Amino acid sequence: MKKITTILIYAFITIVLFVFVFHYIWMVLTSFKTRLDIFTVPPKFIFKPYLQNYIDVFTRGRFLRNFLNSAIVVACATFISVAVGTPAAYSLARFELMGKKHISMWILSIRMMPPIVAVIPFFLIASKLRILDTHGLLMLVYMTFNLPFVIWILRSFFEDVPIELEQAAILDGYSRWSIFTKVALPLVKPGLVSVTILCIIFSWNEFLFANVLTKEVAQTLPPAISVLVTTRTVQWGRVGALATLVVLPIVIFTYFIQRHMVRGLTLGAVKG
Repeated sequence: MKKITTILIYAFITIVLFVFVFHYIWMVLTSFKTRLDIFTVPPKFIFKPYLQNYIDVFTRGRFLRNFLNSAIVVACATFISVAVGTPAAYSLARFELMGKKHISMWILSIRMMPPIVAVIPFFLIASKLRILDTHGLLMLVYMTFNLPFVIWILRSFFEDVPIELEQAAILDGYSRWSIFTKVALPLVKPGLVSVTILCIIFSWNEFLFANVLTKEVAQTLPPAISVLVTTRTVQWGRVGALATLVVLPIVIFTYFIQRHMVRGLTLGAVKG
């Protein structure tokens, strides 16, 4: 009976996993198909790979420029969010502030706000300031939504650090800044890794703000895919190729740092 239960559990997990990854498999297969193979019924799963879709992405589009824009915006937005959010999280965890709980909930509510609600105000303000289609605007937007996430998650990590360690450091003559940088910060390293990874993933995959607030100069990779969808046709082969190239860096990155990410999330990042 136990063996049958185990088999059923693994079968269920396999089915669920297949449902979640099938569209990625289909995307990759489409990127290697000719237009004729894409529309063949029933679908072909065994065919001769067609590399022209990838060649077109690199030669006929602006993939390298879009990739560079994504890398610049994501790296800067993530760095600023973590650099500003870490001291803020420590302050909420350690200092007695007036309305502390309300401040924490207000910070979290910003992250919970649907992006569609904020995109029009951002567009109007940026239009008035004449900063549309700039890297700085996207960095500001991503930082606005990533910063509350960083503060909320890291606050739980700092709260888990024993206060006795900091009290001992005070007796040794450490300043509050030294306690933060030399005692508390090294102990929440898993949390720092986790929020950094998640901020990178959120920013890299973001479509709405990048699509509305940029056009050519600062356009990132996700909106570049929508250019291939027109009123007359959809270039499915190039869409699959570009989408695969967008997803691939995050998949590789996550694979190599998954151990740090899982460790961080299980040490209190989802607490509180």
